[in-house]
Amino acid sequence: MKRALLLSAAAGALCFTSPAIAQDNSELSAELAEMRAAMAAMAARIDTLEAELAEAESKADVAATQAAAASQAASAASETASAAVAAAEAADAGASIAFKGAPEIKADGGWSFKPRGRLQYDAGITSVPSSTGRSDGFGSEARRARLGVSGDMPGGFAYKFEVDFAGNDVAVTDAIISYEAGDAEISVGQMNTFQSLEELTSSLHTSFIERAAFTDAFGFERRVGAAATFSSGDLLIQTGLFTDNLEDLSNKNWSADGRVVFNPKAGDTQLHFGGSVHYSDLETGETVRYRQRPLVHFTSERFINTGNLGATSEFGFGLEGAFIAGPFHSAAEGYWQSVNLPMGADDPTFFGGYAEIGYFLTSGDTRGYKGGKFDRTKPANPVGEGGIGSIQLNARYDRLDLSDAGIVGGTQDGYFLSLVWKPTDYTMLLANYGKLDYSNAVHPTATGDTDYSADVIGVRAQIDF
Repeated sequence: MKRALLLSAAAGALCFTSPAIAQDNSELSAELAEMRAAMAAMAARIDTLEAELAEAESKADVAATQAAAASQAASAASETASAAVAAAEAADAGASIAFKGAPEIKADGGWSFKPRGRLQYDAGITSVPSSTGRSDGFGSEARRARLGVSGDMPGGFAYKFEVDFAGNDVAVTDAIISYEAGDAEISVGQMNTFQSLEELTSSLHTSFIERAAFTDAFGFERRVGAAATFSSGDLLIQTGLFTDNLEDLSNKNWSADGRVVFNPKAGDTQLHFGGSVHYSDLETGETVRYRQRPLVHFTSERFINTGNLGATSEFGFGLEGAFIAGPFHSAAEGYWQSVNLPMGADDPTFFGGYAEIGYFLTSGDTRGYKGGKFDRTKPANPVGEGGIGSIQLNARYDRLDLSDAGIVGGTQDGYFLSLVWKPTDYTMLLANYGKLDYSNAVHPTATGDTDYSADVIGVRAQIDF
């Protein structure tokens, strides 16, 4: 009985506990499934992290390789830079740069190089008798606009090349190769021939806006040829054989020129005595023409003019003298030009010359002189260094006679004044006044008068390097 009761009680308990056990198993299964899902997600994340770690390690290896290469390149660059610095220091030890209006570079072995150039702007007024019908009034021009180079080469050689762009034209002025040996110098190319102190003095250093009338009238110009210069002590000898200017080649014209200068010093006074001779043989059928403007270049009018003359040759000779004593200077020249006319006609001889004096109003200034010609004036107290530069007053009488042997080209007597201010070595402002008296001028007035006067004012602004 007791056994039966116990069995009955156990059976009843099982009936009540079976649902609870079933419920616990279901919850456990859900929890296990959730844990499996979490573990799967964790495994996936671990796989992702392992892939990212592998990629990062690969990039780190590449970066390390690049860093090593960059380090090697930097090391090589440092070595190259050190070598370049050493080379530059070695080159600098044999080279120097001086500033003379523009950089002049000199190196060991005789090398040098210098750019060069000049700008000259002119303006002014000409006044002539209105009844001549000739144009006058205001005029202006870029008188010169040049660029070039010059320098030396090993072995005693040198070069100079310069081109002028003024007047909307491009023209070669100087194109020279030279060789120097002791007191002698040989030059080949286009250069100034050896006629006249005034002609050989650079346009940068003349005391008036234009050179003396005869230098232009008689056709003094640069020509292509070969020349020799000998200089020893106070003696200078120049000679050469030439054809024509580059713009006029090719032809059969040729000329021979020579000049001798004696330039001693008497105390502090520079003396200059010289003479020149010129002979030109002209091609058959050639003509010559001698004429001249009234002082300034920006007018095209000429009041003295021989017209075209058939000629077989020219012969000219000139005398020149000058002195420089402190602020004073004086110069004078005379030149005679003869023309050999064909057919037994009388051969005319024309004359040109000038005389001038000048004085510096500023203390310590004097006119430059070098190599048988006037050279650069260097102000003792330039602008920018506490001074006003140099101020120079000049006066000149200039004559040109183009009438002889039945040829009436007229005469021109010029009376000129100039005021020259040089603020620095390489800058200049110049003002000119000129009165020109004409006799037998080629343009008569309305009444037929050929003897009259013209007045000219000209100014120039100049810079060079």
